[in-house]
Amino acid sequence: MSPRKLPDKTFPVSWDQFHRDARALAWRLNGTGPFQAIVAVTRGGLVPAAIVARELDVRLIETVCVASYDHTRQGDLRILKGVADGIIRMNGNGVLIVDDLVDTGATAKVVRDLLPKAHFATVYAKPMGRPLVDTFITEVSQDTWIFFPWDTGLAFQPPIRGDDM
Repeated sequence: MSPRKLPDKTFPVSWDQFHRDARALAWRLNGTGPFQAIVAVTRGGLVPAAIVARELDVRLIETVCVASYDHTRQGDLRILKGVADGIIRMNGNGVLIVDDLVDTGATAKVVRDLLPKAHFATVYAKPMGRPLVDTFITEVSQDTWIFFPWDTGLAFQPPIRGDDM
């Protein structure tokens, strides 16, 4: 098995930064609701959905399980678990969809089709997917790979420039 090539542009996000950004998302959403339910897009949307639910005092939390990534490559989109019938019947009214990132928009489109009137919020957005979300906190370039805190560990980081160690 050959080693995986990492993208040229990376954006590592610490737990502290992600928590601040997710709380900023909740702050921005505060005047948008009220929301009766949150749908977290798994797996990346689980952590920000929990933070937003706490901040906005939303108790009904559902998941939609969508697989689109294999490590650093986006592949075929698969819905592993749909949204509960009770949430579907709401048609998106009073529903907040939360994900960590909108990239190409493929996942967002599938989830939006399930809940067309829901408010879609992500912590981070890339230009291709940005039109599909209603609220986000930080935009990053399309060619940047975000390393989320649950995907990383502490390690030495070499300087951007230079060979000195």
